[in-house]
Amino acid sequence: MKQTQTFSLSKFFDSKQLAAYYELTKPGITLTVLASMVIGFILGSAGQIDYITLIHATLGTWLIASGTAAHNQFLEWRYDGQMKRTQKRPVPASKISPKKSVLFSLTLITVGLFYLLLAVNAVAGLVSLLTTLIYLGIYTPMKRISVANVFIGAIPGALPPVGGWAAATGHLGSTGMWLLFGIVFLWQIPHVMAIAWVCKDDYSNAGFQMLPKDDPKGIKATILIVGCLVALLPVSYGLYHVGMNSWIYLVGGLLSSIVFLYYGLIFAKDRDKPSAKKLMFASFGYLPAIWAFVIIDILIL
Repeated sequence: MKQTQTFSLSKFFDSKQLAAYYELTKPGITLTVLASMVIGFILGSAGQIDYITLIHATLGTWLIASGTAAHNQFLEWRYDGQMKRTQKRPVPASKISPKKSVLFSLTLITVGLFYLLLAVNAVAGLVSLLTTLIYLGIYTPMKRISVANVFIGAIPGALPPVGGWAAATGHLGSTGMWLLFGIVFLWQIPHVMAIAWVCKDDYSNAGFQMLPKDDPKGIKATILIVGCLVALLPVSYGLYHVGMNSWIYLVGGLLSSIVFLYYGLIFAKDRDKPSAKKLMFASFGYLPAIWAFVIIDILIL
């Protein structure tokens, strides 16, 4: 009697491997990138949203952002293995080999770039390419060379709304677009500084040049953090001033910025891990709050 063979998807798909590849894309950071891109697209559309183009832009950006995050982990996997915070990431934990991670990441970046160039427009594709090149080619190696890496890293981090704007309009140069860039750029400095302060021993052990290593009393960190948080007030107000949003965003955006500043001032007073941790969590909530008020403002008015 002829035996029947049972077809099993598990022969082709290992759920643990799929989960590891998904983790390699840093989904939390990628989601933040996508949210910022979508906000840039919506505001750049000025009420005339092309939803098909938005879908294409979202898919292309997701591919490139995921690939960039994965390639960053390939470049830093040896150092990640020396840090408690990152030693369980897929490559240092041997869930994925370095060779597989680099092939996976470069495939995502390449496919995403060509997708944006062909399905959206050349400007959006070039902005995404620039973002990836700065992040991987300058920021990643600079983390082991100079504490100034925080400023370099804030540039690619602030480009997603610019990419969204470019996807919607096909060009760059609007005041509103640069205000969005400014909001995300200024947000990142206290965000990264807070994380660096909380994890300063980890970073130091792995050889990363983060400011807390050379600033044990937190004086320089305080100046940078409070300076950026104060600057966020007029920059976030700018979206209302140029007529891109109404009083709903104005009230919500300024309140969010004031709360963020409040936690920055607590850090300035205490300059310790507990206050840095509070600032870190405040930074996690700030950008989603700002973008939420932008969306609520558009939906209501």
